Amino acid sequence: MLWSDPENKPPKELRDAQAMMRRAGVVLALAMLVAMFALGIR
Repeated sequence: MLWSDPENKPPKELRDAQAMMRRAGVVLALAMLVAMFALGIR
């Protein structure tokens, strides 16, 4: 990559969607952990 190359940034909608998917993945992982604990305790 040269310093003069244009930045390869995705459009704002795509970046927003990626951020939302990342947050959804974190929430899903936490929910799975809570479910595992809840099932393990019973």
